[in-house]
Amino acid sequence: MTDHGQANAVGGAEPIRLPEPSRTGTLSLEATLERRRSLRAFAPEPLSIQQIAQLAWSAQGVTEPATGYRTAPSAGGTLPVEVDLVVHGVPDLEDGVYRYLPAEHALRRRLAGDRRRAVADATLNQGFVADAPVVLALSSVAARTAATFGGFADRLIDMEVGHVGQNVSLQAVALGLGTVVVAGLREAELAAALALDEGERPIYLMPVGRAA
Repeated sequence: MTDHGQANAVGGAEPIRLPEPSRTGTLSLEATLERRRSLRAFAPEPLSIQQIAQLAWSAQGVTEPATGYRTAPSAGGTLPVEVDLVVHGVPDLEDGVYRYLPAEHALRRRLAGDRRRAVADATLNQGFVADAPVVLALSSVAARTAATFGGFADRLIDMEVGHVGQNVSLQAVALGLGTVVVAGLREAELAAALALDEGERPIYLMPVGRAA
């Protein structure tokens, strides 16, 4: 963990169980595909804990407990992707950075306080990121995939993160929300803002909220 993150680190935080995700919705898959647009202007209205749970599940939720299969495919089942949620204003959650724990369908708070500005500052002049009530940060631990696929791992990880991003994009539409993929960033600065561990690389951000 970086020195930058230590000042706001939450030591020994207990997992926070999330509401069960819905497996049915009011929009068809075809309708969500048709309505998906990149959103860069967000209303300040906070998200609910149920919406947080649904977004996290869409990214990396477990769909078959017996096997651990998730909502997004993973090469060789190596599961390199980690999902953090930078949360502000959610009635049942304190502001902070939370790591999604797929097996428990729970969150663990890693950093305290509103961290959206620090995260937005690590992008290339994309200040709208700080306006979204929730920002999903997708990172990877390449060693997990490289142990099986060697030098091919980076390509496989990039594809896997793309699968996750599309899931979140469509889930946001189904919830009446919007998002956009933000890949223009300074990796070292973002890793510090999120207090990522050594060997964990941030890949992109997805600010989520209602349209302004």
